[in-house]
Amino acid sequence: MILQSDKPKEECAIYGIYNSKEAANFTYLGLYSMQHRGQESSGIVTTDGSHLYRYANMGLVANIFTQPKIKELIGDAAIGHNRYSTTGASFLRNAQPIRVESHLGPVALAHNGNLVNSWDIRNRLERDGSIFQTTIDSEVIVHLMAKSHKTDLLEALCESLAQVRGAYSLLVLTPRYLIAVRDPNGFRPLVMGKRSDGAIVFASETCAFDITDTEYVRDVEPGEMVVIDHTGMRSLYPFPKAKPSLCIFEYIYFARPDSYIFEESVYKVRKSLGRQLARVMPVEADVIIPVPDSANIAALGYSEESGIPYQSGLIRSHYIGRTFIEPDQKIRDFGAKIKYNVVKEVVNGKRVVIIDDSVMRGTTSRKIIKMIRNAGAKEIHFRVSAPPTVAPCYYGIDIPTHKELIASTHTIEEIQKYLRVDSLAYLTLDTMHKAVEGHKGGGFCDACFTSNYPVEFQDHAGNQKSLFTEYATEE
Repeated sequence: MILQSDKPKEECAIYGIYNSKEAANFTYLGLYSMQHRGQESSGIVTTDGSHLYRYANMGLVANIFTQPKIKELIGDAAIGHNRYSTTGASFLRNAQPIRVESHLGPVALAHNGNLVNSWDIRNRLERDGSIFQTTIDSEVIVHLMAKSHKTDLLEALCESLAQVRGAYSLLVLTPRYLIAVRDPNGFRPLVMGKRSDGAIVFASETCAFDITDTEYVRDVEPGEMVVIDHTGMRSLYPFPKAKPSLCIFEYIYFARPDSYIFEESVYKVRKSLGRQLARVMPVEADVIIPVPDSANIAALGYSEESGIPYQSGLIRSHYIGRTFIEPDQKIRDFGAKIKYNVVKEVVNGKRVVIIDDSVMRGTTSRKIIKMIRNAGAKEIHFRVSAPPTVAPCYYGIDIPTHKELIASTHTIEEIQKYLRVDSLAYLTLDTMHKAVEGHKGGGFCDACFTSNYPVEFQDHAGNQKSLFTEYATEE
């Protein structure tokens, strides 16, 4: 039995380090701390200044990188990648970092995000004779570099990235360079840090710095290319400026609450979202419980603002994978019950407020609500610390199609009836943005709530999902 999540999935996590004798070990630890951003596959590429050494496999970081495997990854510079879990296209050849040989020498690349024009580029390259080894959009970048007539790697990379559109936080590794690049809109996070031994580190989130005693220095800016080699570090800005479009869903759901991304504390923003929700959507109740773990901090903010006690009424199992042996006797709502269990003492006879950070299809929410109702809750009020998700994402988040998104096809009243709750309320768009007022990083992308997409795209397959899933759905 394959358990399908009712939550969106992030594309991946990336980590890079330069000038460290423990490059492979630190990359392993950084990827381990960002396991929440991708659980399908993981890979590391290192360099000793002459060659690139790569190992990648399917599964979780701790299971893939045994000590003997890490010892084989020699060198003082490395990049790593965690890939997210999808239905379809889940096979080893799509694991990153990608490693290729070209006239520019060996090149490895790790990518977080999604290129919205990769179909066009891929089709053109294949007509010109390129043979692709994977079904991921990231591979078009290395093919464009290989096709470039530029003999300088940095020039070839700039020329290639000038042809792609969409979201990319990239790490590129060669025997000479470690390069970190963020797209002009800055959709996906990318932070830079420094260790006491002088090593420079890049990661998707600062939680990857804490585990390796790395000091956060700053974010890689939208449109910036940071180049490191034996001569030092320099920044280039080779792309036209664009309006910042930072993914607000990173704050709502994806990033770990102990991380700093987009120059702000995820914990602080998430708590502010909960406080805003309590102000605009109050309700009389006896207890507040979050849907763990991503809604915990928003629920805490709601509790502090409303004065309603916070309790852990749902306990989540952290030891489940995607595949389970289903019992011979069918258990209704098996998927929800294997992941969550209700603490009856918390909800029995109580007016309960459930706080969640998002609702996609609504199927899991409905099952959770039924479990709480069966545990004796007198009233159930459902509050969501984000606006209704009405549109898919094309910039690196696996959000379902319009047809599958319950808020895209139903009114609030209809959703409330479907969920079987006494009341339902979402955070409004304006109050969501109030939670990040004064943000130093600039504007946010809220296309999943508004359908206002900051970068244009074309849908070649005739459906909304085709641009953020893989090109093939089976091997």
